[in-house]
Amino acid sequence: MAYGRAGPVHHDHWTVVLQAGESGSAGAQQALSRLCQTYWPPLYAYIRREGYSPEDARDLTQEFFFHFLQRDALAGVNPAAGKFRSYLLACLKHSLANERERAQAQRRGGGLPTIPLEPGDTETRYSIEPTDGLAPDVLFDRHWAFAVIERTLETLRQEHVGRDKGLAFEDLEGFLPRGRGRASRSELAAQHGINLNAVDAAIHRVRQRFGALLRREVGQTVSSEREVEEEIRYLISIVGS
Repeated sequence: MAYGRAGPVHHDHWTVVLQAGESGSAGAQQALSRLCQTYWPPLYAYIRREGYSPEDARDLTQEFFFHFLQRDALAGVNPAAGKFRSYLLACLKHSLANERERAQAQRRGGGLPTIPLEPGDTETRYSIEPTDGLAPDVLFDRHWAFAVIERTLETLRQEHVGRDKGLAFEDLEGFLPRGRGRASRSELAAQHGINLNAVDAAIHRVRQRFGALLRREVGQTVSSEREVEEEIRYLISIVGS
């Protein structure tokens, strides 16, 4: 399935990243919260693959975000550098090499708020996920893809809340990447008393909307329109690998 051309991007690239770097702007804290809450699981999983315990991985993830923001790393970000996930992983590697021995009190000092981390589901996924001998960098990309797709699914789910007619999101989710749902097209038609054409039309609409939202999500962390296309293809492929 192709999701790269489901709608225009109505914002500049790296929007969230750049806004988070503008510490004096009104939307900076909201942008920063979105950024961290979306992309801390891939960082956490990468640190776990480096051999750290769940507790140490949580603290090191927290430490990374604290020092990343404390030194105003986002303020100096140049979108021409390419994909934000590549930039973030390079910063994490540097952080692990230089700050892994820092005490917890130092990690959380300095007057900056901590990022709320709840590794429950992330740790469970980490513990059961087959690695197939993949390199840590490739696994990081896979977790990044999961985060992007799950963020897109959650946005789409919220759009469907309160709709009074048509198939519910739970009915259609199974026809999307990483979506949960087991009912077949014919089963949905029977359950709702509609024909297959109506089911197919609903699936087509939700896939189109998923594509538009995915494109918007990806567009926030790459530096050009061409990279949006490339990143979507790559993320979809790596989720299925």
